[in-house]
Amino acid sequence: MSRALLKFVRVSPTKARLIAKEVQGMNAELALASLEFMPNKAAGIISKVIASAVANGDYEPEEVEITSCRVDKAAVMKRWRPRARGTASRIIKPTAHILVEVGPAKKDGEDA
Repeated sequence: MSRALLKFVRVSPTKARLIAKEVQGMNAELALASLEFMPNKAAGIISKVIASAVANGDYEPEEVEITSCRVDKAAVMKRWRPRARGTASRIIKPTAHILVEVGPAKKDGEDA
């Protein structure tokens, strides 16, 4: 089993979790192919983390599956925007930590 962790990436964790749920349990090669055609910003980022996890274990993408794909909340950047009558409103810029673990794919006859 190998893993890759990308920290403080500028994407909303809620939006990235939608993509992470889609690829969890998939074959890595199939996951990379499906992420390539998703229009989300998080899809490109998660695809790079999956490729890194596969490379970290010296595997080929077709021989491993994604055992865990987790997106955690990281620090939030807070900015201010000037508004009417001299007031200010807050801008929240969320960041996320993305963790991907891959392991050898189970054969058809194997049990967990």
